[in-house]
Amino acid sequence: MDMMKYGLIGAMDEEVTFFHEHLKDTSVTRYAGITFYEGRFQGKQVVLCKCGVGKVNAAICTQVLIDRYAVKTILFTGVAGALAPDLEVGDVVVSVECMQHDMDVSPLGYPRGIIPYQELSIFPADKQLVQVALEVGEERFHRRIKSGRILSGDQFVANRDTVENLHREMNGICAEMEGASVAQVCAMNGIPYIVIRSMSDKADGSAPDNYAAFTQKAAKNSYQMIEGLLGRL
Repeated sequence: MDMMKYGLIGAMDEEVTFFHEHLKDTSVTRYAGITFYEGRFQGKQVVLCKCGVGKVNAAICTQVLIDRYAVKTILFTGVAGALAPDLEVGDVVVSVECMQHDMDVSPLGYPRGIIPYQELSIFPADKQLVQVALEVGEERFHRRIKSGRILSGDQFVANRDTVENLHREMNGICAEMEGASVAQVCAMNGIPYIVIRSMSDKADGSAPDNYAAFTQKAAKNSYQMIEGLLGRL
């Protein structure tokens, strides 16, 4: 039996609710305003939590998982807005790497997304996790699975020009609000991570109308990816 402890993070209720239905032998603790559920999922020892929306919440949650719960791998699950024009609602994206699109010190000569005075600004996901996730995705979401750079920022992207800019200038495949901060904390602690996102909207202005309707469906797709991934590790 795999005794590795995995951290499972979602930002919203919709992104973690499916895990609660299948979590076994659960114990509950609360720390730093976050509720942590320790238990077994897919035969693995896991700590499940809802971090809340945004990069600060996600970063705090990730560090607590590492320090207090001694997780050795972190998996982030949830929904995102599509930036790549060939992505449709419900499609699944596996992070090859993550970057902050709202880190912008360009007036001082830094390219957008680059963190000043820091060696790393683009945070690569664990290669084995990416490979296994893509295998699971090909089986469960054939032709609806893609991998690439996930962009994160403390803003809900819903403007067509912004979408085109983030895709063209920063090579982003999708945009969300937590992944890059999870990735940065993991990199600073030497912890492997992966972010798996299903598209809830096209991030192009239609988002506010259809976001709620598609969030639950997209969150279930992301859950199914994590379920399959953990089953194979």
